[in-house]
Amino acid sequence: MNWTPWQRSRASHFADSPSSAVSPEDWIDLAGKIHEVAVAPDPPMGIVVTHGTATLEETAYFLNLTLKTEIPVVLVGAQRPKNALGSDAGPNLVNAVQVAVSEEARGLGVLVMLNEEIQAAREVTKMSTHRLETFRSPDLGMLGYADPDGRVAIYRRPARRHAPDTEFNVGGLETLPRVDVAATYAGADAAAISAFVTAGARGIVMSSVAPGLVTPAQQEALLSARGEGVVIVQSTRAGSGRVLRRASMRDAGIVAADNLNPQKARVLTMLALTVTNDPERIQKMFDIY
Repeated sequence: MNWTPWQRSRASHFADSPSSAVSPEDWIDLAGKIHEVAVAPDPPMGIVVTHGTATLEETAYFLNLTLKTEIPVVLVGAQRPKNALGSDAGPNLVNAVQVAVSEEARGLGVLVMLNEEIQAAREVTKMSTHRLETFRSPDLGMLGYADPDGRVAIYRRPARRHAPDTEFNVGGLETLPRVDVAATYAGADAAAISAFVTAGARGIVMSSVAPGLVTPAQQEALLSARGEGVVIVQSTRAGSGRVLRRASMRDAGIVAADNLNPQKARVLTMLALTVTNDPERIQKMFDIY
């Protein structure tokens, strides 16, 4: 008998947590579960992970940097629950399976599938609270579509390094180094940065004003934190565009987050700190991942 992908499908329970409760420890456990499934006898053609939309992009990017399998992995969520009028849960899940088992999905890294749109884990972010088209990839756009005719249409491929070709290995880890995000706004002082250092942060990501600037009080606190060995990464709250590494940042050992938003810059910083504390090596990671 010839088995279709649907007939061969199987479900594996992981957790029943709202996405706002997902932690780095959960990411590590999820990566381990995916690896178990990937190396089992008769491994699947593709893997679909259902996930709440609030932190879906962070989980996706973590997996994009840590998984060691060639099997396509697709994260999917829903903006409207299955018991709501006009729910997108069912169609999104069908499309996610369609993408995960497709030959077109191979080699693209971890993918995110909602609203018939295929997005790269590195670039996608949630940009609306309730709209169905909430997940967008600013500047660069989606990779392609999963259309009702059953075709997976890919129009571009991610150029940045991704799973399984990465230097990060979380096997055996129970947690990740603490990295916090501090926001810049008019009149922001050093209180948050100082508190994070006191709490034991090994890295601080700045959600700075565009094009990557902080207040004088924050800058003084960041330089002090650098003196204590804390890695500082400059991202921006703008939601689009790169943070350029100015000479003053280079001289101070501050890392530029490229075009990663603050929450994804935090993910990469945590993983980078499992490898090195050298800001120059970490900068190279931001340049290639």
